[in-house]
Amino acid sequence: MSHFPYLTVLTAAPLVGAATVALLPKDKPELAKRVALAWSVVVLGLGVGLWAQFKPNGDRFQLKDSWTWIPQWGAKFTFAVDGIALVMIALIALLVPLVILASWHDAETSKRSVPAYFALLLALECTMIGVFAAQDVFLFYVFFEVMLVPMYFLIGSYGGRNKQYAAVKFFLYSLLGGLFMLAALVGLWVLGGETFDWQTLVNADFSTNTERWLFLGFFLAFAIKAPFFPFHTWLPDAGGAAPAGAAALLVGVLDKVGTFGILRYCLPLFPNASKDFAWLGLTLALVGIIYGALVAIGQQDLKRLVSYTSIAHFGFIGIGVFAFTSQAGTGAVLYMVNHGLATGLLFLVVGMLVARRGSALVTDFGGAGKLLPVLAGVFFIAGLASLALPGTSPFVSEFLVLIGTFTVNKTVAIIATAGIILAAGYVLWMIQRTTQGTLNPKLAEIKAMGRDLSVREAVVVAPLIALILLLGFYPKPLTDVINPAVKATMQDVGKTDPKATVGTVEAGK
Repeated sequence: MSHFPYLTVLTAAPLVGAATVALLPKDKPELAKRVALAWSVVVLGLGVGLWAQFKPNGDRFQLKDSWTWIPQWGAKFTFAVDGIALVMIALIALLVPLVILASWHDAETSKRSVPAYFALLLALECTMIGVFAAQDVFLFYVFFEVMLVPMYFLIGSYGGRNKQYAAVKFFLYSLLGGLFMLAALVGLWVLGGETFDWQTLVNADFSTNTERWLFLGFFLAFAIKAPFFPFHTWLPDAGGAAPAGAAALLVGVLDKVGTFGILRYCLPLFPNASKDFAWLGLTLALVGIIYGALVAIGQQDLKRLVSYTSIAHFGFIGIGVFAFTSQAGTGAVLYMVNHGLATGLLFLVVGMLVARRGSALVTDFGGAGKLLPVLAGVFFIAGLASLALPGTSPFVSEFLVLIGTFTVNKTVAIIATAGIILAAGYVLWMIQRTTQGTLNPKLAEIKAMGRDLSVREAVVVAPLIALILLLGFYPKPLTDVINPAVKATMQDVGKTDPKATVGTVEAGK
């Protein structure tokens, strides 16, 4: 290995940081916060170095690290990134320090260990990076399952109302999906040459029925994780109960493992089955778009509302994946990143509002913009990004998905467009009921405290807003690294983009 082992160090560093923070004295919470923040900034620096080393026009998988692990099983600690994994790791490296900064006082209200809370955030970062960087299928599965543990404790120990119920439901749903994957993984190892190497398994030859069963085992696990309808019910409960920072990572990153898994494993390993079951993926995605939007409109809890909007947004990502065009696929991956930015921002701002009011119910607000004009303005920007307003980064993603889908399936694209209209409804309703209108008299205590956006909170939201606007007008830095990986995935499936047809019209007719 001639290069610096970026991926190995990048995966291990947060875990070392988690152990360091966890060992700090419980009576020194400020020290734990500062150490956790510093460690996450170091990981961000490593992420910047990883991005700088990646060559968009180079090999498909780059910066490969491989270490012997379980030779009897053919399992290795093998890490490598393509453009899809790279942008998700960059998103993680950016979000975690912002979440730590935004969660500065969250653990104190739970009366539990402050160092443990921030150690759990760093441990979660380790598993999230590992799941995207893994190129060994068994290693991916291990990270896929282990990442449940820190999130379970973040929700169950530091969450709000119904936290135990939400944590157990999240864990059981994800564990059930993991069992389906484990069964498929065993079959894959036995029938694929007793190896977990991704490249070797891509070249393996399976019978039609075998490939279909293996596909379904992986797909069910990823559909639950995403979550696609009807496997979605854990998300509103978990998102509503989790602390705002943990919820931002849950909806901004963790559920992207589902769509990433479909792109990285289902499509290349089982190309024929992927085409056979494309109708299923498109159907679940379409139902999710309409269902998630309609249910979001009726929510009274801000955190549950944002969680339901994510179910609708994931429908667009699912359509982009199963449309099997490079435009739609690039749009889907770009949406994974932009949704993490926009929804991460929205969850963090909702957390700031809830911290001031002591409630997440929409009815407990009203006219908050009169008392918190700056925070309300940031909330408005986050909402507009969530509904994919032109000029914000989610719009580019949504547009690419719909255009790429329309070229091969006009019906799906047209139905999905209805979700855009519904998105305007639930976002504008949320903003109007929360920050506009008659001032709620119960907000008087906020006025007395004079608690508009603090300097710390401004540092949290400013980078996210800047990226949402920058990528809304200039997404090229991301699309340049995403495009080659998506095209390679389409080649694995045996799909090519449809050729454009140009009609001719004779003059005078």
